[in-house]
Amino acid sequence: MKRKASIIRTLTVLFLLTSLIYSQKPASSIFYTVSMDKPNTHYFHVALKAEGFKGDVQEFKMPVWTPGYYLLMDYAKNVINFSAKDASGKPLAWERSSKNGWTVKQGKSSSIVIEYDVYAFARSVADSYLDDIQGFISPTGVFIYPAEKIQHPVKLKIIPFKEWNKVTTGLDPVENEPNTFFAPDFDILYDSPILAGNQEVISFKVRGIPHEFAGNMLGQVDKEALIDNLSKMIESACTIMGEMPYKHYSFIAIGPGGGGLEHLNSQAITLTPSSLSSAAGIKRLQSFLAHEYFHNFNVKRIRPVVLGPFDYDKECLTNMLWVSEGITVFYEGVVLYRAGLITRDEFFNHFKSNISQYENIPGHLYQSATQASWDTWLQFFNRNPNSSNTTISYYNKGAALGLLLDFTIRNETKNSKSLDDVMRFIYKKYYKELKRGFTDQEFRDVCENIAGVKLDEIFEYASTTKDIDYAKYFAYAGLTIDTKPSETPGVFSGISMQEQNSDLFVTSIEFDSPAYNSDLSIQDEIIALNGTRVNIKSINDVINNYKPGEKVKLLISRRNKIKEIEITLEKRLRKPFTIQPVDNPSPLQKTILDGLVKY
Repeated sequence: MKRKASIIRTLTVLFLLTSLIYSQKPASSIFYTVSMDKPNTHYFHVALKAEGFKGDVQEFKMPVWTPGYYLLMDYAKNVINFSAKDASGKPLAWERSSKNGWTVKQGKSSSIVIEYDVYAFARSVADSYLDDIQGFISPTGVFIYPAEKIQHPVKLKIIPFKEWNKVTTGLDPVENEPNTFFAPDFDILYDSPILAGNQEVISFKVRGIPHEFAGNMLGQVDKEALIDNLSKMIESACTIMGEMPYKHYSFIAIGPGGGGLEHLNSQAITLTPSSLSSAAGIKRLQSFLAHEYFHNFNVKRIRPVVLGPFDYDKECLTNMLWVSEGITVFYEGVVLYRAGLITRDEFFNHFKSNISQYENIPGHLYQSATQASWDTWLQFFNRNPNSSNTTISYYNKGAALGLLLDFTIRNETKNSKSLDDVMRFIYKKYYKELKRGFTDQEFRDVCENIAGVKLDEIFEYASTTKDIDYAKYFAYAGLTIDTKPSETPGVFSGISMQEQNSDLFVTSIEFDSPAYNSDLSIQDEIIALNGTRVNIKSINDVINNYKPGEKVKLLISRRNKIKEIEITLEKRLRKPFTIQPVDNPSPLQKTILDGLVKY
């Protein structure tokens, strides 16, 4: 009895201590308020209250990039009117400590209140934007963070412009506090874009989980069809991966523009509603949404080890964007096909297009998929007139390599395994169990273990510019692919042109083309062709009336000097990469193709 009483007393003391600990206020807290009283000025006003931080000096930083958008943005350039004070309103001394950092002398104050304004007038999924219609917050460009405290919980309140009544975000709301949200750390905050305005919000459920599509000017959108298609797409993706990994999901449409950006439980996309008036426009949107949606698995959870936790001060370099982005393009097609949203022919054309886009440019002779991944910070958003001659897109080649991997795994395992198994294994082991990303070698090891064979050739295709034996791999699924160069209508000069104020300029010249082998240069102004004045339309019409082997004379202006250049036109040759099923596939070939796209 004495032993039992002692145990009860001990448990009681532990319970009281635990209750006391959890009833106490956190040792420190971070609370943001964002307002937008004058949207016509395009400034968000941010107030940060940090309490309980110890030390005489605190450093605050703003990220220089946003995850998923591989470009240094240097968001601190948009910050003005920075100030710091203590809880009583007394000013605190501060100084710029780096291009994206501020040092505040806290002294003995128990709290710091920092205020600043952020200029926001770039319509992009990686930028913040504020006008009289809406306010879009890309969090890395709005919220500074205490250095070395990236894992600190965050609470924030959004105060919309007085004429607005909605806030859409993937952040979890704080109960009984309107427009107030919570993030367990800054990684989650930075992964949760916010839209404020009078946007229309269309709510629906898939597998009992709340989803919403939010955007302005959706009047032209067939909302019933949109939600039906989204539901099918979501169900298709989650069936592949085996679960739905979030509590709620938001599609956030920010208006006209270009691009989309994936997040853990949301995506930000640009959308022009009038583009949905055609079947082609709807197909493009479906592909776009499917791509960004599958990223909530591949990139946000299945990821190279450097892509989270992030270093927000510098580039996060990886060889593996051909996997993160390119294999997502592969699954973009798979998801839509299995959802019944595209036909088998459209599925094949999806890959035909991706393969053609990189194989039919000179860049495929110079840059591998891994090099394109590593160099994306330098090249993807910073293209120059020579880019197509020396670079490729890891989106395009990665999609093709994903297809080769899938065909090979299916062939080697008699269709008992596929690339789906690779993705599920990595998701379970590295994301759910080890709670980290994978290394380059780990990704390869998983592919080879599931295939049961070495995959030297495919990974050599990824890391080199070696010509791909497409016929070999497509044959596994009973498919042919036309890789023979064929002549297309018209003639080939190798010149790309653009009109500027009614003047016609050379914008790029294809490597080893007739123009490349002449004396023509980028930025030359084309005045006339064979003595006739031309513009962007007429020059193409005129050139296409010539035959291969014939010569044309271009009158150009270079640095205000007139010069005549002769070009010998050639046949226009392109590899079509048309994909067709064979007439009499073997049982294994048919099983493999049915396993990927049953028809």
